[in-house]
Amino acid sequence: MNPPDRATARCLPVVEDDETIGRHLDIGPRGNGYASRSRTGSGALAEAARSVHDVLLLDLGLPDVDGLDVARTLRARFPDLLIVILTARTDDIDVIAGLDAGADDYLVKPFSLTVLLGRLRAHMRRRTITSPWREPIRVGDLVVDVTARRCTLHEHEVRLRPKEFELPAVLARHAGEAVSRETLMAEVWDENWFGSTKTLDVTMAALRRRLTGPVAQPYRVPRVTTLRGHGYRLELP
Repeated sequence: MNPPDRATARCLPVVEDDETIGRHLDIGPRGNGYASRSRTGSGALAEAARSVHDVLLLDLGLPDVDGLDVARTLRARFPDLLIVILTARTDDIDVIAGLDAGADDYLVKPFSLTVLLGRLRAHMRRRTITSPWREPIRVGDLVVDVTARRCTLHEHEVRLRPKEFELPAVLARHAGEAVSRETLMAEVWDENWFGSTKTLDVTMAALRRRLTGPVAQPYRVPRVTTLRGHGYRLELP
């Protein structure tokens, strides 16, 4: 797939506090169908309030606000926004914090512009694939409607982030069967994914929390079982 069309790839200005990297990102993504940048978190929030975007490239070390707070705020407002964190923080706890804050991906500096653009294409490609599954899939009281991109428990909608939705969409098609980590990474992220598989673990943990929340308690909710050394299985209730 080619880079997203300039008319349709709406990128929230890159938030980047490093001038050299900022110029690099300003030229690269914009030249490949994305957009220019903002240097502050407040600037990004203001821009988001003015117009709709598809992608946010977010630095965590901002001069005015915490980048994680920006991610949480924009994720809450725009569930379908693709958020890619760009940072020098490399500890596992920082990666998990970024993903928990709502990021879809995490890229550590220094990074290659080619790799960044490759990841953006992979994410955008996943969002434009038309699923062959048209009919809603029911597992107990869980219904996954791929066409409408809705997940409901006993007619109560469960609000899921994009990747959180795609996980049950895959697992529900194979309810009661073992699904490997490799299969989930290929179908939910991309077959050529080269990031950390911790992304899968964090997203799966978030999905489990949403499926076992207050709305889920009275109903027949399928359970996601971890299969050590292999993957996961969606258990029939």
